[in-house]
Amino acid sequence: MSKQLPDVQASSPEVTVGLNRVGVTGVEKLVKIDREERRPIVLMAEFEVYVDLPAWRKGADMSRNMEVIDETLEAAVSQTAYRVEDVCGDAAERLLAKHEYTTEAEVRMEATYVVHDRTPASNRPTQSTADIIASATATDEGTREAIGARVVGMTVCPCSQGMSAARARETLRELGVDDDTVETFLERVPQPGHSQRGHATLTVESEGSPDVDLHDVIDVARDSMSARIYNLAKRPDEDHMTYDSHADAKFVEDCVRAMAEGVVERFPDLPDDAVVTMRQSNDESIHQHNAHAERVAEMETLRAELNGDHDLLRRGDA
Repeated sequence: MSKQLPDVQASSPEVTVGLNRVGVTGVEKLVKIDREERRPIVLMAEFEVYVDLPAWRKGADMSRNMEVIDETLEAAVSQTAYRVEDVCGDAAERLLAKHEYTTEAEVRMEATYVVHDRTPASNRPTQSTADIIASATATDEGTREAIGARVVGMTVCPCSQGMSAARARETLRELGVDDDTVETFLERVPQPGHSQRGHATLTVESEGSPDVDLHDVIDVARDSMSARIYNLAKRPDEDHMTYDSHADAKFVEDCVRAMAEGVVERFPDLPDDAVVTMRQSNDESIHQHNAHAERVAEMETLRAELNGDHDLLRRGDA
């Protein structure tokens, strides 16, 4: 006869403080995303799964909870899904239903996604990768889902480029080149500036599934930097990327603003209360530190700022 073991996790803690997140990280699962009339996408995804814990409960019972989480994720990933954020949403809702003591369940997922590409000048087939970021938070009031991507690109420092242009202008004048020709030359031939490898992160969150396409999210993030980069690059492609990046030099702050502009232009049907998160981090080439900028805002606020609706912003309605 087995002896009933005490459920210590369900007892009261000595310090009665509630916790926002209790759960597990690093849970790996295969996720299949179906596509109409195309082969499904299979991802090796890593999940983080959390519930909130009330002040009166000592613990979430990790061993039992992991069994519930595993069952929940298995059920979610086995369902037909066309959006990765819906996989997270289904898992979060199932988790909420299975825990009588919790009021909020959160599921986050990251996976590497392969984008088929062509090189910009030689038009060779190649691939690029993006990190998919999806999440969902379920409560009794409903489920909010988010989808996003983290991509890599190239940026060029405008300040460094400006100093190079000043040096070139002075040198050309010393060589007797007239001012009109100097300015025409500098317009046609962007001057060097120190470059960085940039990391752009863009996510969109809304009630239910955001009305955005993952490929569009990836494109907006990649196009926010000075130039896209590619796994394969022949000499014409290298020349193309070098020229393009120097022709569109951007500070880290400019990249975030370019993301904001791209989101408003590419996703006009997003509701005003959809939350957009934009981050840019640049690996500096001439410094030991890196540069970082970010913005989190609702769509209504971004639209107002880009449209110059300062009255709306002053009223604090956005």
